[in-house]
Amino acid sequence: MGLTLHTSNERETELLGRCLSGFLEPGDVVVLSGDLGAGKTHFVKGVAEGLGVPESVTSPTFNILLVHPGRLTLYHLDLYRLERAEQLEDIDFWGTLEAGGVSFIEWGDRFPEALPDDHLDIVIDREDVERRRFDVAASGERSAGLAVDWVRTCGQQEVPE
Repeated sequence: MGLTLHTSNERETELLGRCLSGFLEPGDVVVLSGDLGAGKTHFVKGVAEGLGVPESVTSPTFNILLVHPGRLTLYHLDLYRLERAEQLEDIDFWGTLEAGGVSFIEWGDRFPEALPDDHLDIVIDREDVERRRFDVAASGERSAGLAVDWVRTCGQQEVPE
């Protein structure tokens, strides 16, 4: 299943994340990939806004994991600085994914073998200075339903029947 969404500016990227937040359930895992500056953190800011997270959301690059309480606890991970999959144990990666919140993992594509069987993959590509393309793929039944509901509600480009 390949689904695609587009945004024209940072606020639209945040609104796309906010829209996704309405469909999230405890245990959902979303993997975000794309070049530096593609908009991964702006997208998560929108998710946080939709989850009612009161504090400002920033990139967890130097912390690796930031926890934001809201309607659902938002676990925001950034694996950019990790060099080996073994380092995931040091940050209790799997415990975090199973902690009952929602996990957004920037650069999670660096360790595909560590990802749960059912997760949503979102690749964000810069089409120009402002425009972004979001390529969405699901790896399991829950994430497939999440992807279809989100894309149908938030501005579909193509949805398989």
